[in-house]
Amino acid sequence: MRGFAAGLCALALCSFAHAQPVKVYRVGLLETTSATTNRANLEALLRGLREAGLVEGKNLVIDYRSAEGRSDRFAELARDLVRAKPDVILTRGTPAAIAARDAGSVPVVMTAVADPVATRIVSSLSRPGGHVTGFTTIVNELHGKRLELMRRVLPSVKQVAYFHNPTNPNSQLQANEMVRRARAVGLEGRLFEATNAQTLEAALEATVANHIGALLCSVEGLIVANQRTIIDFAARHKLPVMYSDRQFVDNGGLMSYGVHYADLYYRAASYVVKILHGAKPGDLPIEQPTKLELVVNLKAAKALGLTIPRDVLLRADEVIQ
Repeated sequence: MRGFAAGLCALALCSFAHAQPVKVYRVGLLETTSATTNRANLEALLRGLREAGLVEGKNLVIDYRSAEGRSDRFAELARDLVRAKPDVILTRGTPAAIAARDAGSVPVVMTAVADPVATRIVSSLSRPGGHVTGFTTIVNELHGKRLELMRRVLPSVKQVAYFHNPTNPNSQLQANEMVRRARAVGLEGRLFEATNAQTLEAALEATVANHIGALLCSVEGLIVANQRTIIDFAARHKLPVMYSDRQFVDNGGLMSYGVHYADLYYRAASYVVKILHGAKPGDLPIEQPTKLELVVNLKAAKALGLTIPRDVLLRADEVIQ
């Protein structure tokens, strides 16, 4: 009889356990581009979350908001996202990170920000403080390497264009650094303002009208959102472009050198999990990228009439035929 009672008790406890609701976490994403354009990065994030036991449709809800390359939309999108009561918000880029930080006290994980200290998003890399942490992309430091590669591939080029967006607090920092680094390798950096799709097209036209030999593109939100416009324009006008993200090269661009963004998104998943388990964002240090990649598109080079030097091809992490 005692065994029978014990069995009933165990059965009741088992039924109670099964009746407990599954904790569902809500993760908000405040992005510069659509989920389709951002697919590779989003898949990397979801893979990292799955490895930690968080599965979309089971115990995870993803709330995705895109500014579609318009930084002026971030503030309202961030406030709307906070109203949905996420457990944590992930952002990409300086304007999105600032908007999410200022929208409330929800923990924020930056998947990619150029210089969060210089733009005063956090107080320091080792101890961010507040409710923001994440990853920096050391964009400014990488401009020098990109320009060196351009000089090697395009030895006759004298001027290089760069588009900057005054509405992005980090854009002017990058522009100034680009001009300085260009001068160091014997190039003249020419700056053109681009704040929306229309002024971006005007900047592209001005690059050609001024007979500038090459273009260096950042991963500023406006640039990423309008990548098809830039790639197609460059192909039509035979304008060599060095990009900062491989997705441009995957889509037909000439070459890129920069951070492996999908890896940053994958690593960001671990920060999300730590925060969901109680860690304070301000105690988690800002981390730097560990994977950089050089990608070259030989088909695009042939269309431009360029021969990529053998030493550059040997250094490339991937060569697209």
